[in-house]
Amino acid sequence: MKDFRFLSMALGLAMTAPGVSAAELALSIELPRIDVAEYHRPYVAAWIEREDRSVAAQLSVWYQLDRPAPSGAAPRGESGTKWLPDLRQWWRRGGRDLAMPVDGLSSATRPVGTHVLRFDAGSRPLAGLEDGRYRLVVEAAREEGGREQLPIAFDWPPAAGQTLDARGRSELGAVQLQLTP
Repeated sequence: MKDFRFLSMALGLAMTAPGVSAAELALSIELPRIDVAEYHRPYVAAWIEREDRSVAAQLSVWYQLDRPAPSGAAPRGESGTKWLPDLRQWWRRGGRDLAMPVDGLSSATRPVGTHVLRFDAGSRPLAGLEDGRYRLVVEAAREEGGREQLPIAFDWPPAAGQTLDARGRSELGAVQLQLTP
C-alpha cells in the first residue's frame, strides 16, 4: 500500500510539473463532392513546416493502398505509391524520404466528407515539436483532377484555445486547425 501511495504522488507531481504540456492539435479536412464523370478519391498529405519551410512533423498521408489480388487472379496493376509524387510539395519536403506504408502516418484514401485527425503534444508526431511559429500545410491531388495546397500559420504550443481555418477552391473544402493548450 505504501508503494502505491508513493507511485500516485510521483505521478501527480509529474503531471503538474512545469514544461509538461497537454496541448492538442485537431485537424479537420473536408473533401468536397465534385461532380465529374469519373471521380477518383484524392491523395492527401498534411505536415507541419518550420519558418524556413523544413518539415517539423509529418501528420498524415492518404493514398491508394495496395490490395492483394484474389487467390488465383492475375496480379493487380501498379502500386498506389507510384502516384505519391503528384503531391508535389509534400514529396519535395520529405515524402520521398519515407518508405511507405508508415505506421500511424499513412492510410487509405478517404471518401467525400469531413475527416478529423487528433494529435497530442506528448505523442508522435508532436512530441519533439519545439516552441515556435509553424505552418500546417494540407495538400491534395486527384487523378483526372487538380491539385491544391492550403497553409495555416500557428504558434506552438498554443497559449490559449484557438481555431484557425482555410478554404479550398477545388480539391479541398474547409480545413480547420483547432489548438488546445
